[in-house]
Amino acid sequence: MYVTTVLVVLLVAWSIYTISVRGVHLPPWPRLSSLVYSDDALGWLKNTSLPYTIGFIGIMIGLGHSVLAMSGEETMAQVYREIEHPKLKNLEKAGFLIFAYSLIFTAGVAFFAVMIIPDSVRTGFQDNPIGGLAMYLVGPVPLRIAFRGFIAVVGTLMLAGAVNTSIVGSNGVLNRVSEDGILPQWFRHPHRRFGTSHRILNLVVGLQILTILLSRGDIFVLGEAYAFGVMWSFAMKGLAVVVLRYKQRGEREFRVPFNFKIKNVEIPLGLGFITLTLVALCLINLFTKQVATISGVTFTIIFFAIFSITERTTRKRSTEHAELDQFNLEASDDLTPEKLGVRPGNVLVMVRNYNTLHNLNAVLNRVDPHKQDVVALHLRFLQRSGGGEYELTHDQLFSLEEQKLFTRALEIAEKKGKTIHLAVAAATDRWDAILRAAQSLQSSAVALGASNKTPVVEDARLAGLAWERLPDPKPQLAVQFYFPSGQDQIVYLGPHAPHLTPKEIELLHGIWLELSNEVAPDEIHHHDIVHFALEELQRDMRNSKRREVIGNLRQHLYKIRNRRVPALGARRE
Repeated sequence: MYVTTVLVVLLVAWSIYTISVRGVHLPPWPRLSSLVYSDDALGWLKNTSLPYTIGFIGIMIGLGHSVLAMSGEETMAQVYREIEHPKLKNLEKAGFLIFAYSLIFTAGVAFFAVMIIPDSVRTGFQDNPIGGLAMYLVGPVPLRIAFRGFIAVVGTLMLAGAVNTSIVGSNGVLNRVSEDGILPQWFRHPHRRFGTSHRILNLVVGLQILTILLSRGDIFVLGEAYAFGVMWSFAMKGLAVVVLRYKQRGEREFRVPFNFKIKNVEIPLGLGFITLTLVALCLINLFTKQVATISGVTFTIIFFAIFSITERTTRKRSTEHAELDQFNLEASDDLTPEKLGVRPGNVLVMVRNYNTLHNLNAVLNRVDPHKQDVVALHLRFLQRSGGGEYELTHDQLFSLEEQKLFTRALEIAEKKGKTIHLAVAAATDRWDAILRAAQSLQSSAVALGASNKTPVVEDARLAGLAWERLPDPKPQLAVQFYFPSGQDQIVYLGPHAPHLTPKEIELLHGIWLELSNEVAPDEIHHHDIVHFALEELQRDMRNSKRREVIGNLRQHLYKIRNRRVPALGARRE
């Protein structure tokens, strides 16, 4: 990306300097008299008079042949799952960058080539206009040759990136096809070491090599075949989004502008115009790109036949739940940050039911993945029998239930553009297992879904007892209970600064004012009063006043009991 940016800046600046020195030769305006077609450009329309009598058709032919030179947007759908948080903003930024590069680099180079390369030799550089442009810039020949070599290096890097992106995109498409039961689930089996769908990746690379061999590296055949697939996929996706506007109504994170309502009917004018333009370009290409049409239709028929056969075979042999993600279970004696690849201070999210992941959703909304990791942990409880225990086997520890749970968790994380780390552990006691896992992972907080059976106060008490049973050094933890309504309640475990109410702060300040006058000219601070009061309380509890102190404390708790009932969203100590 950086190297390409350097190339773009150098090329644009050098071209502008060349124009300022030599002058400019502008291309003609698109009129019927100035439109000239080659035989390859017209395809099956070369025997008709339409391109020569209707200027708009000529413009559409030009757009149809050049739109993919301005492409790059199609990669957005391929890498959407990998875009980090905030996903929508980053997607918009990436889309704008692609648009800017296409406009400045691709379109700009085309105009510079017309304005700088002489008409008599320009046709010789149709396959490599950037290289031709480099040779006709102002400057010494050795420098221009070196710049052309730099262009070749950058072009190689760009093609390598395009190949990598195509592998990622094809892997995603074939994974979705396998999830839908069209390809056998065997293809999605994760690699033992890396966890990737290596069988699909190997298949994609093999097909890429086979495509190059069958086409003999002819860039026109490859380019036009690519054009057929990309353009029709654009048109179909645009049409699908239009249909979804009416099939799935409601609020969306982003809507294409220019939407109007006539009574209760929404008219997506902007989206409809985009879709109509894409369909029109596809139809133009269908009649003007013979190689693309023939190869694209052939490719579609072959793969439709293959997918139809594999779908029937897969449905006969496969079991249900083929849409679930595949996971590798790596056995470990203990959970540690090194084992999971997380940083200390992470957030431990307890997940137990794939229909109640509101706590994971809430945590992902709040956490910045650059600063804090998120671990989703599921506990499998061991069954006791008499005095012994039965250990869970590999299949029992990670069954269909965990597969559904982690698939849904990954869907939530991918939608938000954030990374989560998955773990499953055996347990006999809920709170002992949760707090020991938090201690081992050096977590700073634990997030749970609030139970509809056990009050938060009781869960907090059990958590406190389990924290006392932890081996030293005991961690300071914030245990946060999330409710389906979106509210939450926090319980702090371990030594921590108390959460003082406004009335308690006012009381402390009043005592400080009174004592400041009494001990003057000695200096006294608020924390000195707290320290002194705690030592006095501790001294009274160790002598004959202990019963009096306990009695007074009970009266105080009784008096403020109604105010101590935890409200949703409140913090408890």
